[in-house]
Parts: sequence; C-alpha cells; structure tokens
Amino acid sequence: MKKIILGLAIISMLIACGGDKKVETEVTGEAKKIVLITMDSLDEHWLSVKDGAEAKALELEGAVEVIFRAPAGKTDPNEQTRMVEDAINQEADAIILAPSDGAALTPVSKRVIEAGIPLILIDSPLQEDVYSTFLSTDNEAAGALAADNLAKLINNKGKIAVVHAQAASSSAIARGKGFVDRMTEIAPDVVIVSTQYSDGDKARALNIATDIMTANPDLVGFFTSNEGSTVGVARALEELSLKDTVMLVGFDKSQDTIRALENGTLKATMVQNPDKMGSQGVEYAVALIEGKTDVPKDVDTGVTVVTLENIDLIK
Repeated sequence: MKKIILGLAIISMLIACGGDKKVETEVTGEAKKIVLITMDSLDEHWLSVKDGAEAKALELEGAVEVIFRAPAGKTDPNEQTRMVEDAINQEADAIILAPSDGAALTPVSKRVIEAGIPLILIDSPLQEDVYSTFLSTDNEAAGALAADNLAKLINNKGKIAVVHAQAASSSAIARGKGFVDRMTEIAPDVVIVSTQYSDGDKARALNIATDIMTANPDLVGFFTSNEGSTVGVARALEELSLKDTVMLVGFDKSQDTIRALENGTLKATMVQNPDKMGSQGVEYAVALIEGKTDVPKDVDTGVTVVTLENIDLIK
C-alpha cells in the first residue's frame, strides 16, 4: 500500500448529547483500512451512509481507505457475518457495521473486539453491547413521532397497518415498539389490524399493502419503518387511488420518498441522518485506531419529521 506522510489532522465532531468536541487524531504512514458493511446496497439510506463515509475519507486526504461491502440482495445476516470474518482475516484497522440481525451478528462482532479491531455500529444495535461506539437514531423515539403524526392524520381512530423491513432487525423492533406504545397511549381507538415484514423490498411491500387493503377496505392508515417499505406501500396507494383516503407515515429519505411527499401519497417521513452516520463513523474509527479515549460510547444522530411543508430540508 502506498506510503504517505501526514501531519496532524484535527477532526471536529458534533456529539448529539454534548455539543461540539474536538478530537486530535495523528495519522501517519499507510492509509488506515476501514471496512464499511451495511445491510444492503439497494436502499438510498445505505448509499447515503456510504457517501458520507467516502466524503470524510476524501476530506482526510488519503489518511484512510473506506472499503464498502454489503449483501448482493436484501439484508442477509449470514452474508454480513462472512464479510465481517473476511475483514478480521484481512486485518482491517476498523470495521463499521450496520447489523441486519442483532442476534446473528453478535458472535462475529465479539471476534472483532477480541481481535483488537475497533467496531463502530451504525443504525441498529447488537444483542449484546460488544462494540466500541454506536451511532444511531433513537429508534423508539422516532417510532413515537411517527405515531403522533399518523394519529393526527386519522383523527385518533380507525384501522391501521404496519409494514417493517426485517423481523429480526433491532431498529425495526425499536421503531415498532415506540410506535405501538405511543399510539396506544394517545389513540386507544386505533386498531392495528396487521403487522407485516417486507425485508425492505419495494415490490413485496406493494403486494403486502395491496393484500392488507383488500382484506380491510376500511383501513385508514399505514406506518412503514424503512425506505423500501415506505416506497412500496406508497406505490400501492397510488395504484389503488387511495392516497387521499389511506394516510401513510413512513421512514427515510430518497428520491422516491420525496416524490411521494410531493404527490401527496406520503404524508410524513421520519428522516434520519445516514450521511452523518457514515461521516462520523469514519471520524470515530480513526480516533479509535489512534487509541483516543474520549470517543463516546453512544451517539444519537437525530431524526427530523419531514412533510410537504418542510420538504426543502431534504431536497
């Protein structure tokens, strides 16, 4: 690997709970190899994570090399496990991981830590706290925000359905819990008639939504907890001309969700900061590689409720 000589890189990081904080990181010699492993390479959410990580690597002018890997199809914990094992065997300097299954990825994550490699989690937690630092949205809080918005849209009553990505995804579990707990609290007359899993596949989400609405012609709303499910359900509402009858509150930012907001099918979406997860993931990885001790264990990267009224925030 090409040798480079760098001076002192001062990295300013915004820590959600503590304001601005500076971490001094001295990187000399070979570029540090950081392997970024996401749930898939199809959703724009993960591509934004990748873009953020690569932008930070570019900013560091050769100090790090980001190697992006993801299962070829939709989320596959077995493939992710193999990718983590490969990164260990190739002696990566740090691994940034978005685990699709918190239980399935925990054993191999333990091996990362045992190998002395910093493990930066993004988006979703593991079954156990075996990581160096964790950057994520407060998923329960985001789910509760989604419930607040959908309850208003349906006047606190009626039948609704929920479509998640993966059943084993810790983020989906947390978003679902936050949504159900808040909806039960503020709108006890709302009935969840179906909770389904699309694996984040847009075509599957479309078919799931169509089946749910066929079985429940009086359905008044959907909550969808990731980009693929949101786009798929939006397409079902458009095909059935129900965008003004069935209210949809979803998750994530993409060109498809922006279009759905603009045409009125999607009423609100919970927007995370995936580029920030990628960028700060690389920042913290470098600091951990250099043995810095002031890297926070858990970082809330935030969430914003976006509607047609404030759509300029994500365009």
